[in-house]
Amino acid sequence: MPTFVRPPAVAGRFYPNNPETLLQEIRSYTRSPGEKLRALGCVVPHAGYMYSGHIAGAVYARLELPKRFIILCPNHTGIGQPLAIMSEGRWQTPLGEVRLDTALAGALKAEFPQLAEDVMAHRAEHALEVQLPFLQAQIGDFAFVPIAIGIGQFEVLEALGEAMARVIAAEKDRPLIVTSSDMNHYESDAITRVKDHKAIDKILALDARGLYDVVRREDISMCGYGPAVAMLTAAKRLGARAAQVIKYGTSGDISGDRDLVVGYAGIAVA
Repeated sequence: MPTFVRPPAVAGRFYPNNPETLLQEIRSYTRSPGEKLRALGCVVPHAGYMYSGHIAGAVYARLELPKRFIILCPNHTGIGQPLAIMSEGRWQTPLGEVRLDTALAGALKAEFPQLAEDVMAHRAEHALEVQLPFLQAQIGDFAFVPIAIGIGQFEVLEALGEAMARVIAAEKDRPLIVTSSDMNHYESDAITRVKDHKAIDKILALDARGLYDVVRREDISMCGYGPAVAMLTAAKRLGARAAQVIKYGTSGDISGDRDLVVGYAGIAVA
């Protein structure tokens, strides 16, 4: 039976389709000096590279990157299962194919049966796809488990995080949990920065419940708050003691338009 290959959905729109151009752009974003940081999880943005690539690149350049990843993203399309995982096959980008970590996906499904095998939820989702070229450029060969989250109940997100922690704790080669999320959307730069830092403060405090509550209470349109809640829960169970902002900005920093912006945060949890 042939291996399923998920083709790129947003190459040529969110990032360059030409491999050489793509590599050059990524390298321009990942020239970050400094001592490497060993993290349990991270938050990275997923807008077009023109707007947020410099922030995602700063995170990937700063971290010690393993060869295995659990990548969590919001389900922007609304298609498919609310907790959608893929266990077998490969994902293609202009830089080549990336294999799925079948064993790790199986362990996660066994520990948390609410994860449902679902290709359709991932077929057109950009938030996870845009992370892969960064990892390909930085470390070459690696494996990952994709999980698209389209559910908002705190108890479910917390339970997913607890399950990930149990699975990761049992692994010899521990994966990094990557949370793909942009921050507040389509308000002024001034308002977005205030709202974003209310959410960021909760992430820095490793406060999953606090993040969930502040996003809802303050109407912060952080699309990946669910994945972030799950990641923070897992990281804290695995012994995380601190988080730090690697880089922050808004689309207004690039476009010059300060009236309607999107916020982007790059954060490491260690």
